[in-house]
Amino acid sequence: MIVISPATLLGQTSAAILHTQGGVWVNQYEAKDASAIFPGDSIETKISFTGQLTLDGSSVLIQPESVGKFQGDLLELDHGSVSVSTLKSFQVQVKCLTVVPVANVQTQYDVTDINGTIHVAANKGDVNVQRHQHDAPGKVAPGESSNDASVHEGEQKSYSESEMCGAPARLPGTSQLNPKWIAAGAAGAGVLIWVLIHGGGSNPPDMSQAKP
Repeated sequence: MIVISPATLLGQTSAAILHTQGGVWVNQYEAKDASAIFPGDSIETKISFTGQLTLDGSSVLIQPESVGKFQGDLLELDHGSVSVSTLKSFQVQVKCLTVVPVANVQTQYDVTDINGTIHVAANKGDVNVQRHQHDAPGKVAPGESSNDASVHEGEQKSYSESEMCGAPARLPGTSQLNPKWIAAGAAGAGVLIWVLIHGGGSNPPDMSQAKP
């Protein structure tokens, strides 16, 4: 059998190695230390536990209580916080925003998404925060500049999810009726039920015995 070392794996594929000391789940299963992670794999860290992703030219520390999906040269952060150190412009995407190092040089930055607010801190090097079109992920929205740094080294900025990305999409089948009409309909249904229970009003007159 041929044994493939983690270094060989990283050099040949877009996979990463996840180092943990417990409390980290991959695709809903608890991960062991030095687990191979492939594009499309979801990662979740529990309370007080972290995960360290190592890949070619980059390292990503996933902080406690975070959920994300590894996508090769990008991490989709659902919520929580990550710290990135990269030489190869490793990116972090949160909803419609993507944090991208300005150049392929040593860059260190933090991304946090908690309670509907996205925080970006550039610790070393500059990063861009690009907003993408809802119907075309990966394409910068009209009017958005991707040439000038959005967050310079030593700076941190915050972005509102609702203002930048809009309200969450309505789930299929969700009623769009006005709440007032819904309330009125409920009241009418209650009256109908009361009438049915009480026989629909006064009792009909008995038929005459003399005239069948």
